[in-house]
Amino acid sequence: MSTETVVKSACELCNAGCGVLVYLKDGKPVRVEGDPDNPVNKGAICIRGRNSLDYVFHPERLRHPLKRKGERGQGRWKMVSWDEALTAISSELNRIKEKYGAEAVTFIRGGAKGYQDSYMARLANVFGTPNVASMAYICHVPRVNGSMFTYGFMALPDYEYPPACTVLWGVNACTSAIGDCKKTNDALEKGSRLVVIDPGETIFSRKANIWVKPRPCTDLALALGMMNVIINEELFDKEFVENWTVGFDQLKVHVQDYAPEKVSAITWVPAERISEVARFYAAHKPACIAWGNGIDNNINNVQTARAIAILRAITGNIGRPGGDVEWSSAGIIPKSSPELLQQNALTVEMRNKRLSAREGLLPTVFYALPQDLVMAMLEADPYPVRAAFIQGGSLLHTYSNAQEVYEALKNLDFLTVTDFFMTPTAALADIVLPVATYLELDSLHESEYAPIVNVIQKVIDGEECWSDLKIYSELAKCMGLGKYFWESDKQALDFILKPAGLTFAEFRKVGMITGSKQYRKHEKSGFSTPSGKVELYSSRLQEWGFDPLPVYHEPPESPLSEPELAKEYPLVFTNGKLASFQHSAGRQIKSLRKTHPEPLAIINSATAKVMGIKEGNWVYIETKRGRIKQKATLSSNIDPRVVMLEHGWWFPERKEAELYGWAESNLNILTNNKKPFAREMGSATLRGILCRVYKAT
Repeated sequence: MSTETVVKSACELCNAGCGVLVYLKDGKPVRVEGDPDNPVNKGAICIRGRNSLDYVFHPERLRHPLKRKGERGQGRWKMVSWDEALTAISSELNRIKEKYGAEAVTFIRGGAKGYQDSYMARLANVFGTPNVASMAYICHVPRVNGSMFTYGFMALPDYEYPPACTVLWGVNACTSAIGDCKKTNDALEKGSRLVVIDPGETIFSRKANIWVKPRPCTDLALALGMMNVIINEELFDKEFVENWTVGFDQLKVHVQDYAPEKVSAITWVPAERISEVARFYAAHKPACIAWGNGIDNNINNVQTARAIAILRAITGNIGRPGGDVEWSSAGIIPKSSPELLQQNALTVEMRNKRLSAREGLLPTVFYALPQDLVMAMLEADPYPVRAAFIQGGSLLHTYSNAQEVYEALKNLDFLTVTDFFMTPTAALADIVLPVATYLELDSLHESEYAPIVNVIQKVIDGEECWSDLKIYSELAKCMGLGKYFWESDKQALDFILKPAGLTFAEFRKVGMITGSKQYRKHEKSGFSTPSGKVELYSSRLQEWGFDPLPVYHEPPESPLSEPELAKEYPLVFTNGKLASFQHSAGRQIKSLRKTHPEPLAIINSATAKVMGIKEGNWVYIETKRGRIKQKATLSSNIDPRVVMLEHGWWFPERKEAELYGWAESNLNILTNNKKPFAREMGSATLRGILCRVYKAT
């Protein structure tokens, strides 16, 4: 008689870290469900997590190390042992280090965003290269920096209180954070009013009391316009502003340049609508603002985050139950710990040689920008980068100006990629390594959305699919750096859990560690800023040469920055995340692909009619750099001047020798990797770019 057991774990197919229940039948996993007892997601589970087993048992899953035969991209591989693969990688990286210097090797993080990112950085530091790259410059970290410079912590919405008003700004949690999607719906059921600020239609925009549709990448101007109304009409929290902020007088003068009428011309939002949403947000307290990647992908990202943080503060919603609150730490070694990253192993002189040091970014920024990596690979500017180790990422779909990225990767002496599946980027590698899924390893995950650490428990043997940590530990041994790593994954996990007074064996039984909400913490200890208050005017930013108050800068290739270009390219494109896929990952999973089989371009119905485009027609979308093809779907709810595209598209069903049609529908064929970038973090603009659309032949 067969038996069924249940193992509590956490999904790591994205960075949310939702609690899951893995059901085993005769010791084999048969289904995955959301854990109703887990505070991250409260039982909700997205389509990706629900279909986790389709990743594990997929017939095209990478299961052995592969070594390239023939030319890059021809799809010819030789299966090799782990010893042979790691020896080859070690030999090549050390050879390039000896010939060009350690800085000629780059380590590149993909989309995982768990502790595997820290393990990779640790290896890079002890190897001696300063050139570690990630998507931090356009994902989440701009909001972290904006928050830290304003009030010293990353505030999180207090959905459970519940808020009287919930604002969703550039975020669609139903596609990217299913736990927050459920918490938002729960708050609405308890009577919370809803504001959605998003150029694209979502499930929540249909439920909103107010839906504001700004021109893509103009969110900063909108936030400043809202501040203008709130301050001039004295709708701000006078007591909080007087007692807990610095720089209000400067802010008041500053926002006079952002009257609703002026902001309307920038954002395409009617002036009366700007006033309406400002009054609505200020009037319904407590209020929280959930924000997302929609505000990260442009040159104003850090200052947009600053402006939204200031809105929270001047309305008195920071630290307030039902507002945006600080959480205590979960009490383990954080992913950014210098000790975990072995930061001191890299000399100051070498760290100052990192590619992006000359860009004059925030002094808290230590990564290499993707666009600088590409130039170093292609033109040896300011010095050559000859080798790359990519962890779980398809750079051809996540880096801007993808055609240049393709040329840069082909130009490398040596490329290693770790992944679950062969991808267009992995197909260009010299060595491809198979990595374990979250169901094939023991680990832990701290959610991006709250300091909640969940156990990850191995339920199936991944055989030759290794954890990221094991890959780095064994590679370090081959490179003569083994003393910096651990003998096993469990030893590393014991190290991370030590501040909590737990070993991993003990944590497995506990299952979860949580921080706690710290309401009005500032009343006891002030804010974690130099002044101890919310810094509306940032003296630190001023001292470092950045805007101390948020100043709107018009993005490149927009209707206002390049009006002549707009005559040739009259529309602007933006993009949103899809529930079925995590960025470029998952398109070979049949259970996911059947829900979203083709790339879709959402076009206003009236605009499409003028162009002779009908529902289901394939259309070309073109910018100065090239064109792609996606399938038109029509809507009356999108601005007639905006087209909503989908990013990350490639076609695993195509031939590997064709790189799976990597460029055909790839949004980053359209984007730019040239200046201007965001002053603070070097971020490229990936939305709001002028384009034209026409029916495909």
